[in-house]
Amino acid sequence: MSVRVFRLLAAGLAAFSIMSMALPAQADTFHPGWRFAPPPGITLTNGRPQHALALQGNAHVSPIYLRQVVPYATGERAGTIVIDTRAHFLYFVLGDGRALRYGIGVARDGFEWSGAHRVTRKAEWPRWTPPAEMRKRQPGLPAFMEGGPNNPLGARALYLGSTLYRIHGTNEPWSIGQNVSSGCIRMTNADVIDLYERVQLNSRVVVL
Repeated sequence: MSVRVFRLLAAGLAAFSIMSMALPAQADTFHPGWRFAPPPGITLTNGRPQHALALQGNAHVSPIYLRQVVPYATGERAGTIVIDTRAHFLYFVLGDGRALRYGIGVARDGFEWSGAHRVTRKAEWPRWTPPAEMRKRQPGLPAFMEGGPNNPLGARALYLGSTLYRIHGTNEPWSIGQNVSSGCIRMTNADVIDLYERVQLNSRVVVL
């Protein structure tokens, strides 16, 4: 055996040893379809999700934006919605100095607004007709989209007065806590379903 061949064999053996040391303990279970364990917070199942919401949940939402009851001093009556756009929180006033707080996504720069309105309509799996102004800004948008898990309005929508704005769900839960919309208030689908069941028509909505 030549010195050159010997050196090549030795280098190959060393590389194989390093690879063996780097493999996880489960390496001896390698087979077609084998994969590393899922990251923390993710559970693999063999069953098929019943619907797209099962894949959307709050998996991408920072813990600070998870739904929770918090102390909240306000002069608004119970049942009122107060939206703090700067903090990215929506408060459903419970009374007795408490509120149910939800994380939200709000308007991006140039689309901010504030004021007081009423909930004039509620819709489950709302259809979406992008306004002409939005379609002009984004020519690729459809003229109309049926409601469903892939609809940007998500699972529920609360319509605010005669405005074009809504409080609605989203199929982009990672956008909660950000300034991303054209003026609407976004919530995770799980949260907007919860809020939808609590809010009555004609409820007051205050946007700060």
